Amino acid sequence: MNYSIIFYIIGWILKLEAIFMFLPGITAVIYGETSGFAFLITIIICLALGIPLTWKKPSKKAFYTKEGFVTVALSWIVLSIMGALPFIFSGSIPNPVDAIFETVSGFTTTGASILADVEILPHCVLIWRSFTHWIGGMGVLVFILSLLPLTGGYHMNLMKAESPGPSVSKLVPKVQSTAKILYGIYFVMTVIQIILLLLGGMPLFDSLCAAFGTAGTGGFGIKSDSMAGYSTYLQVVITIFMILFGINFNAYFLLITRKFAQAFKMEEVRYYLGIIAIAVLIITCNIYHMYGSVSESLQQAAFQVGSIITTTGYATTDFNLWPEISRTILVMLMFIGACAGSTGGGIKVSRILILCKTIRKELHIFLHPNAVKKIKMDGKVIPHEVLRSTNIFIIVYILIIAGSVFLIAFDDFDLITNFTAVTATFNNIGPGLELVGPIGNFGMFSWFSKIVLTFDMLAGRLEIFPLLLLFVRDTWKKF
Repeated sequence: MNYSIIFYIIGWILKLEAIFMFLPGITAVIYGETSGFAFLITIIICLALGIPLTWKKPSKKAFYTKEGFVTVALSWIVLSIMGALPFIFSGSIPNPVDAIFETVSGFTTTGASILADVEILPHCVLIWRSFTHWIGGMGVLVFILSLLPLTGGYHMNLMKAESPGPSVSKLVPKVQSTAKILYGIYFVMTVIQIILLLLGGMPLFDSLCAAFGTAGTGGFGIKSDSMAGYSTYLQVVITIFMILFGINFNAYFLLITRKFAQAFKMEEVRYYLGIIAIAVLIITCNIYHMYGSVSESLQQAAFQVGSIITTTGYATTDFNLWPEISRTILVMLMFIGACAGSTGGGIKVSRILILCKTIRKELHIFLHPNAVKKIKMDGKVIPHEVLRSTNIFIIVYILIIAGSVFLIAFDDFDLITNFTAVTATFNNIGPGLELVGPIGNFGMFSWFSKIVLTFDMLAGRLEIFPLLLLFVRDTWKKF
């Protein structure tokens, strides 16, 4: 294990987080809020720890998959702990477990909250909650790769460990250039959404928070009713951008480089949009009697489907009151999730496609034992390594959900609440059903259950294995 390079990158994470905290700090100055001192103190702590760690570049450049996974996992843990300090210092969330839960929920773009009334929080704290979504959406290590002139062959190991999906590919020969392209697309789309929200009459502060939450597919709102209080136009804009940020960013790169044929041939994107269309159609018909208008039913259905499948978690209505068919569809969408290579969570549409193609292949082999059949995606043969990792991912995924539901059952809440709480946190969605529905929160869980759900949020965002490797003894051995 190359500890020197790991500590070096963690040092840069701390310095970068200090820079990020200038936004809530400036917000505190603008609104004259004393809570801004909490961010100033945290900035000093981050720099005091980060500067010594980056003072000297590591001499050893060896950086393999193991180091990549461990670095990503530790970076996210450190990022979350330091990000929780302003909540504690400002008194907004004095309980450390609650503060870390809220911060992890922000960085992992989950949007599950322990707060019953967010409107009482200072503006600087509100914008920090939302900004954590934007930071964690694309991935903080990807951001570092786009800025730092790092050398060596370890860049891809960091991207593989942090980027969502069964596989990660370079858009251009240099990984650093790929990271810059990804964040460039991410930034431009965020700015476009902010402009459209401003044109719809949304205040600048609200526009920034809403765009940060949408871009990162996070879902922290600054109003107690989430997005219900905004106009239909603003809700439609947010719906569209939630869906857009759930699309594989490779598709946008192909469109920018005018490779339109390749972009439109991406199976995952086509199925992703198809699933959304079918779900919206069924739910619209199912809830029509509740709203009495096709347009309103369609708008509400589209918003909630877009919010759930992209794992954003915003809400315009209490879908916990919808008929069982609609609620069942939303729970199913929680598992499917968005596209690989997007800011969304869940299993990912690509993995669902791979599993379906694998099942079809096995059925074909039963009928034709001597046949040789390759599984393809976008016309390319899927490597055996990807198939194997997908199958293992699903097995571990099921085991973690089962184990987490069992552990939080000791709080003695109903099964639907427990199951959807785990599903919503592990898939980085936010709201579930019953007690953790759109108008509920996670504050009633015990400190033990919150720790379990915090683990689920981190494991879900980091695609499970980077976090699990921290608990394997051989990981820490020097070879």
